[in-house]
Amino acid sequence: MMMKRWLLILVAVLSLSGCGYNQFQALDEASKSAWSEVLNQYQRRADLVPNIVATVKGEASFEQDTLTKVIEARAKATSIQVTPETLNNPEAFQKFQQAQGELSSALSRLMAVSERYPDLKANQAFRDLRVTLEGTENRITVARNRYIESVQEYNVLARSFPTNITAKIFSYAPKPNFSVQNEAQISTPPTVDFSAPKK
Repeated sequence: MMMKRWLLILVAVLSLSGCGYNQFQALDEASKSAWSEVLNQYQRRADLVPNIVATVKGEASFEQDTLTKVIEARAKATSIQVTPETLNNPEAFQKFQQAQGELSSALSRLMAVSERYPDLKANQAFRDLRVTLEGTENRITVARNRYIESVQEYNVLARSFPTNITAKIFSYAPKPNFSVQNEAQISTPPTVDFSAPKK
């Protein structure tokens, strides 16, 4: 009788050690940490926007519509409240991702339009801000890649046997990940025209 009891305890301990509970805790924290870094870099970019807009406004003939779109996109991106629960809510995550994508697009358009203004291109403050923005975009890419990797590791654990049983018992649902907003558009090769511009 005593032998059966010890055998049951041993089986219970072995099954608990392979259930993945602690692994879920570690990977959940890793994904939250990686997400915090993504948010940090998005905030860094949002903080640059007012300086860029102020510098560009100095160019009297600059397209007001472009500036307005940047300001509106920043306002929308910074108005979305992000909490740890956002990581487990695909709709909220998608809404946040879309707002950040709109800001990226508006800033890209601003930088493209600024090429037509020689005084602005010659402005040292604008050049410095442009370099800082490019560096921030690179940091965002690195932070997003780390987040993608941490979510992938978590999701593999949540879907693999036998840890998927633990995931169901403790409600560890797979986490949403970044997706490409314009997948059809980016799968089309760009048109390249090397002809000289008309004067």
